[in-house]
Amino acid sequence: MPGPRARGKSGRPKPRTASGASSTIPQGAYTIPDGFFTDIDNAGTWRLIVDVLCDYLALPDLETRSGLKKVHAHFPEISKKLDTVYAAAQRKGDNRLMGGIVGVWAKMCADAILRDKLFQEGLLSKVMPLVEYDETRHMALNALSVVTHHGGLVARREIARKNPQLVRLMQTHQDDAKVLELATVTMAHATSAVLGNEDPPDSGLVKEIQVRSVLKTTIDNIRKPIASHYMIDHAFGLLTIATRHCPQDCKATPGMLTLLVSCLRSENLITRCSALGGLIRYTANDSEPDRQNFDPHKLIAAVQRRFPDHLGDLLADYGFERCDTTLTLQSTAEFQRAMMRCAQDHDLCALGRTLAALIQRTEFSIAEGMFQADGPGGRRETIDIGLPFTMWTDALPHCARALRARGTPADLDMADVLDLKFFIIRSRIPDAIAHAQRAVERNPDLAYAYYAISMGANHEQGLRAVKKGLKCKNITPFVRHYLLWRAVEHAGDLGVTTLQEARGEGADHAEGIAFLMSAWEDAKTFTAEAPPDNRHMQTILNWYTLLTIAIKGPELSEDLKELAPARRKLDISEQFMRTIGFAIKKTQMRLARELILDLYPKAVKEWGAFVRRFDELDARTDKQQPLSSTQADDDLAAWLDKMKLDDGSEEHMHPHSCSHPKISMNNVALYRCSWCGNPSAVLRKCGGCGRTRYCDGQCQKKHWSEHKVECKKA
Repeated sequence: MPGPRARGKSGRPKPRTASGASSTIPQGAYTIPDGFFTDIDNAGTWRLIVDVLCDYLALPDLETRSGLKKVHAHFPEISKKLDTVYAAAQRKGDNRLMGGIVGVWAKMCADAILRDKLFQEGLLSKVMPLVEYDETRHMALNALSVVTHHGGLVARREIARKNPQLVRLMQTHQDDAKVLELATVTMAHATSAVLGNEDPPDSGLVKEIQVRSVLKTTIDNIRKPIASHYMIDHAFGLLTIATRHCPQDCKATPGMLTLLVSCLRSENLITRCSALGGLIRYTANDSEPDRQNFDPHKLIAAVQRRFPDHLGDLLADYGFERCDTTLTLQSTAEFQRAMMRCAQDHDLCALGRTLAALIQRTEFSIAEGMFQADGPGGRRETIDIGLPFTMWTDALPHCARALRARGTPADLDMADVLDLKFFIIRSRIPDAIAHAQRAVERNPDLAYAYYAISMGANHEQGLRAVKKGLKCKNITPFVRHYLLWRAVEHAGDLGVTTLQEARGEGADHAEGIAFLMSAWEDAKTFTAEAPPDNRHMQTILNWYTLLTIAIKGPELSEDLKELAPARRKLDISEQFMRTIGFAIKKTQMRLARELILDLYPKAVKEWGAFVRRFDELDARTDKQQPLSSTQADDDLAAWLDKMKLDDGSEEHMHPHSCSHPKISMNNVALYRCSWCGNPSAVLRKCGGCGRTRYCDGQCQKKHWSEHKVECKKA
């Protein structure tokens, strides 16, 4: 439909001049022309009302960015006109005219600066009264949904304060599908501005927006047959965003947690992964970090007591000499012997080479200690034996300097390993990461350096590092298993976060799925390769269980029998940890796994039919279109939806596009490095064939020996 002043003959009354005003206002303000109200009354649809307003008020073309720029330039004058007409309509009780003005304001809100100005001038107080009138209710809600979609934290949070009024509206008009849909969409976008950040929201604002009431009303209404796909899709977003900061409200809302669990059986992969993210965040407040202090005495005592027969058989099947328990005890003993030899020969290079090998063999190979002798009264005292260190861990940088003085590539590698371990022991992680980055510049095949980089809080940097480290040639089993563990956690966290924050287009969603697929594949590799007594086995099995449920979805049986081997392996891992003295922590992933497995049968029974109906709606080509109500509403919605670019093409602005897209596994492959497998949205294409993608030139160079034949053919 053409925009204002470009429509040609439409049967609409032509605007009259301002001679002899029928309604005047104080001097210096806008004067409403004669016949204005009559022309508004004769306009048959909301779109025609808006057109009459735009013509009478000589507004720029609001369908173009250039038109909105003109509004910027003349904002005081245009704002005065709109306020004058709104006030006159309010005095006359002309709800349709007030609604038309609100439609114009909503269109202006496509521009962030104009939106903020309008909100400062009290836009919300002019929109909300119109939701109470039958003839303007849909139009006002449509305007609110558009404003919340276009964003702005301030605007969204102000609208979120109106949640109680929107909830009451939904309860009053329970059979009006359009009211339910638009109110749900508005609350979803507005509430996300309050609860969508990682930092705790303002408690007063959370109380004011009445989260529990919003959740209950949302759950009650999406069950109804009149609930559209568009409404349900936004309801899912509202429910998942509430889990992080309002877990008690979620728990107190009947059916909410089981609904999220049931969504793990949806045909839509995005829906499943979004539900998984919401359930993981739900457990955050009750979780504890997985920090363990190694006590060699407990490990020695466990070995002396002997493992239970069934655990001993598992260690024997894997190979006692390859198990973590054996390697840790052997390394601890070798470390002590190496320190005693150094006390005699003072050979720091020999000590450094031994320690570098031990560090790459097992996690707890280097323990604190000191050289002591019996003092007066039989007390043990620290003694100086002529070495440049007293505490044993202080030997690491001294040995590193000695090796670095030798200057051979192998000695430089070992020196870097020693320095990195020293920083890690001292909890100087930023120093460790900086040193590791310099180390890989010198030698890109030093796997332990990637181990150190992966310890940072930056998930993308950490994931890129572990993927490169896993491709190193001389990687030890311990370092490989550690990198796999970090790869699962980094990619898993990135996947959940990316999907939660993804908006509109499918690219962000595809990247998020690529992260989760990467985590799932590495979890399978870890559980197949790592020793049964590895302390990270529980963490990986928790991730594996959750990712399998999310990725496989309805392919799994309702009793999840396919996960029985993983459950048995998890039980075995917990037995190992208890036997060797490690506490079983209530980590976020463990609590999420327990919650989902506990609720899964009930969720399938309670919400199975609903999820199937959603999937049927999801498969339809028109799934992203809001419900139709009247032609008048649809005409205005189409106008709000459209924005003409300067080249004449159209850009759609309405939140129809924020529904979750369908993602193909073929798309996901485009987000993986062809050499190291790192998932990323910023990979570089091969300049020769354009088919392979790489993190950087280093990955491309390493892949060339495998890729060159295919590349030259292309």
